[in-house]
Amino acid sequence: MSAPAAGLATPNAWVIDLRFQDQPGVIASYALDTGDGLALVDVGPGSTLGALEAGLSERGASLSDVRHILLTHIHLDHAGAAGTLLERLPRARAYVHERGAAHLSRPSRLLASAAQIYGDQMDRLWGEMRPIDPDRLTVLSGGEGLRLGRLEGEALSTPGHAVHHLAYHLGDDLFVGDVGGIRLDARQTPRAPTPPPDIDLPAWRRSVELLRARDARTLALAHFGTFLQEAAHWDGLLGTLERDAAVVGEGLGAGQGLEEITERFTEHLFTDLEAEAPGLSERFGFACPPWMSVQGLARSWSRAAVRGGGERTRGEAG
Repeated sequence: MSAPAAGLATPNAWVIDLRFQDQPGVIASYALDTGDGLALVDVGPGSTLGALEAGLSERGASLSDVRHILLTHIHLDHAGAAGTLLERLPRARAYVHERGAAHLSRPSRLLASAAQIYGDQMDRLWGEMRPIDPDRLTVLSGGEGLRLGRLEGEALSTPGHAVHHLAYHLGDDLFVGDVGGIRLDARQTPRAPTPPPDIDLPAWRRSVELLRARDARTLALAHFGTFLQEAAHWDGLLGTLERDAAVVGEGLGAGQGLEEITERFTEHLFTDLEAEAPGLSERFGFACPPWMSVQGLARSWSRAAVRGGGERTRGEAG
């Protein structure tokens, strides 16, 4: 099975398909030649480390060439393999937001939280997550200039999906992690992955405005591929984000339970996806199961209600 082509070529980076759970086109890592070894933007979970190695080998490179690991955030599908890689690569460093750094050095709390969701499927899905020596981390808050060999860029604070989310503007490319949405096919309107616990829709919209104003040619999405930096992408993402939040908010307001809301949410989501690209809904479920998005949005609505809904407009949660 092969995934439909998603996105366009970029001269500065290549996409490595990590083939999560043997599914193509779900989780990407990006490799860039800096002149001072390779930089990887996100490295995926420990369970896909073999696919990362194979993807580098296809380009005539190897893990030993890696010097820089740029993490958009610390969720297992983006950063789970980072500790294992650093143990194998004594000359490499990882770059991470200051609010995620401690979890990489002491991942026990992060893993315990994930285990509450995934139970005995943890190893199959995510593999091992090794702790990282704090001295191997470059800790960022956003706004820092980066110089990696001959490659210059900037780290950008982009909360919304997670409080510790960064994007990286490197050359003509914006590496946007999850805040740029899920787009598994060029025909698909971007959809926001909204798992618990940190979904903040006002912050997400501010991050979108920051990113859409950047002078970049391409957007590099973790899920999945590269696309033009254009208004249509961001407008589509914000539109689906508002609609998804409204489905959950309306269900909560009507007194529905999460199971009922999830059923309606999934129906709406999969109907949209199948209309845009037949067969897409199954692969989308690997990138972000709908029940996780419902839980994150429900938590966001609950937090907004506690705050008195000061920032809510048009059926949104914060």
